Amino acid sequence: MISMTIDRAALSDFLRRSRDRVRPQDVGLPVGPRRRTPGLRREEVAQLAGMSADYYIRLEQGRGPQPSPEMLAALARALRLSDDERDHLHLLAGRRPPAGRTSGDHVSPGLLHLLDQLPATPAQIVGDLGDVLAQNAMAEALLGGVCTVSEHGRNIIWRWFTDSAQRAAYPADEHDYYSRLHVADLRASFGRRAGDPAATRLVERLKGASEEFGTLWELHEVAVRRATRMRVLHPLIGPVDLDCQALLAPEGDQRVILYTPPVGSDTAERLALLKVVGTGQFETVG
Repeated sequence: MISMTIDRAALSDFLRRSRDRVRPQDVGLPVGPRRRTPGLRREEVAQLAGMSADYYIRLEQGRGPQPSPEMLAALARALRLSDDERDHLHLLAGRRPPAGRTSGDHVSPGLLHLLDQLPATPAQIVGDLGDVLAQNAMAEALLGGVCTVSEHGRNIIWRWFTDSAQRAAYPADEHDYYSRLHVADLRASFGRRAGDPAATRLVERLKGASEEFGTLWELHEVAVRRATRMRVLHPLIGPVDLDCQALLAPEGDQRVILYTPPVGSDTAERLALLKVVGTGQFETVG
């Protein structure tokens, strides 16, 4: 029987030892001349996981509230944990490990390493139901930070059909196109996952939240999203044209999404500016 009680002492020890095993260069951080230990600093783990430094420090010190499953998933990604280590982290925190391995939210260390090797290219890892599972700093600067918010808040499709601020980041005359694209892509995943509770739950909630989604869902259009041209209306660098390429990850139900400058555009210069001005310009919906 799985205990649902947090083991603060063991959780603290596991977090500290896991942090010590991750080298800064493994996650795209500079080593620096003043680093006294080979592992990550607490503040760096917090940054990678998208949480406050104070929150993580309290966890590692055996204090603070019980972390949510979303926070644990973010920590597992930041610390480059294996599937077994991720499950162990959940158990120590008094949470049930994610069910199954074929359609989970865990991102392999290899894919996370790939994101780290693309410092100038916005890149995300997205599940087949539209959940943003991980993204690099450039993607966060371009599209906003969503990886550690609530289950719905990190889902691209849910946000598109329920959050007007999400749509405001794209030209109005392209909204219908993106709506049909999202629904057709979800319909393809829904078919592959026949009978899957998570897919069914998402579709039913979308139907209840958006009349537009319900209407498009009944059209039964199917199209896996692989390559598209998109324009983002960014508040700092203005309109940005991007080629969006979706690459299937080895896990099968995850995709690596790359956002690259179209040939002949000024997007490369705009992205270079964005890299300088930093992240945190978009609010997220939890």
